[in-house]
Amino acid sequence: MAPAHAKGYRFPLMEQTRLRVLVGAAFLMATSAIGPGFLTQTVVFTATLGASFGFAILVSVLFDLAAQLTVWRIVIASGLPAQTLADRVLPGLGKALIVLVAIGGLAFNIGNVAGAGLGLNALLGLDTGLGAALSSAIAIGIFLSREAGRAMDRFAQLMGAVMVILAAYVAWAASPPLGEAVLRTVAPTRLDALSIVTIVGGTVGGYITFAGAHRLLDAGMIGTGSIGPATRSAVLGVGVASVMRVVLFLAALGIVSQGLRIDPENPPASVFRLAAGELGYRLFGAVMWAAAITSVVGSAYTSVSFVRTMLPPARRNDVRSTSGMIIAFIVVSTIIFLLIGRPVTILVAVGALNAFVLPIGLTAMLLASRRADLMNGYRHPPLLFAAGAAVALLMTGLGVYTAATQL
Repeated sequence: MAPAHAKGYRFPLMEQTRLRVLVGAAFLMATSAIGPGFLTQTVVFTATLGASFGFAILVSVLFDLAAQLTVWRIVIASGLPAQTLADRVLPGLGKALIVLVAIGGLAFNIGNVAGAGLGLNALLGLDTGLGAALSSAIAIGIFLSREAGRAMDRFAQLMGAVMVILAAYVAWAASPPLGEAVLRTVAPTRLDALSIVTIVGGTVGGYITFAGAHRLLDAGMIGTGSIGPATRSAVLGVGVASVMRVVLFLAALGIVSQGLRIDPENPPASVFRLAAGELGYRLFGAVMWAAAITSVVGSAYTSVSFVRTMLPPARRNDVRSTSGMIIAFIVVSTIIFLLIGRPVTILVAVGALNAFVLPIGLTAMLLASRRADLMNGYRHPPLLFAAGAAVALLMTGLGVYTAATQL
């Protein structure tokens, strides 16, 4: 029998919608990862490492898969959200995870709202504040829909496709040295461990790790029978984010290989403009907006999927209560941005806390996988357990380093 939280899903899963939900969860995870920071990180590291950054991307994909497959499979097998599992493993750990995800999600959502405003400014010439407000209104409209789950799935898929197609065009216009990129991906001349850890954190850090798994859980996909489809969905999500990373890498590599200077003030915009002129700059605006607004949606949805478990059971699974919390989350993020702009100090400080979300959550999932009373007969593969543990250890090191250097 499905647990109460699954029964309370706002739109019961029908068999004919199974594929849509699986693809939607994959794109929710992927587009949540592809935010303003994702775009900037990729260009900056390419400018620093050149073609050898391809090796960092390859390694990060393997780490991303280890983290996502671990979380998705264990959450779906148990039928419980990550924070509940964490509390079952160690009382109080789930509540700590809720606080970390909520604070980190809110702080970074301010940056996402800012990114949406900057995107519309580059695309249409709108005032950044007005663009941010309009973008937030669109995101709120999704959750006001009578079929918010379907609307969120379709929106994530559409925006994900737009970003990949536009970035691929710019990569083609930049004429990157494909042969060198392939060679250095397997035989790099320069290695940078921090770049690998950073982009892993940018793809599966913070709330992103749990976005797709919680979407499937809300849709009622639970138990060992759903592990196979959930695994394929997780792989698709990592694949979409990785394809976007690769095309951005190739676009930036094309510019770097021509000896052109990337503007440090706005690296991704610089790459798009140098590759395709004024049209490229407009395309950057479209990509930035799509990346930012989907991250707004993903951050709000996933953060609330954690916070709502602290509500009384009667309200926890109420559609109006959940939608209201998501909308309030977006509104607060937007108001903070409009009043004080992008709070760089807060973002940097919370970034140190956010770096601990993945290792804490991942470690809790790994410990839960050893609890037969939680797994409903599921046995987590030893190789995947080892891979997940390696990622947790690596990201713990990053969290300690970030806290020591930025707080």
